[in-house]
Amino acid sequence: MARVLRLTGMRMIAAIDGGLSCRQAAEHFGVSAASAIRWRGHLKEAGDIVPKRQGGDHRSQRIEAHSQLILDAVTVKPDITLAELRDLFKRRGISAGIASLFQGRKITLKKRQRTPPSNGAAI
Repeated sequence: MARVLRLTGMRMIAAIDGGLSCRQAAEHFGVSAASAIRWRGHLKEAGDIVPKRQGGDHRSQRIEAHSQLILDAVTVKPDITLAELRDLFKRRGISAGIASLFQGRKITLKKRQRTPPSNGAAI
């Protein structure tokens, strides 16, 4: 998909360099005028229209800076809940959501195994 967009972008930029306006080129290639303008601007700035990486993790570095605090809290209280960890962060002035605390760690919302089924129960 990125390759198709890049080829379309290159053709569109060539059309703009050939005399079409950004809006005319966008209409011709079936993209929005804003995209054509952004691609043209990116070409002027960076010299190429390679798309940026999409998605990925943007927040874990902020939490990882406090990983020792999490590890110490789990060491002191092995059955600490995620809500308690979040409250610990809040008391120290650190904003963190519950989901961000257990990403990449072996910490789950459930702290104990489910009760095994009874031997006398019909299955």
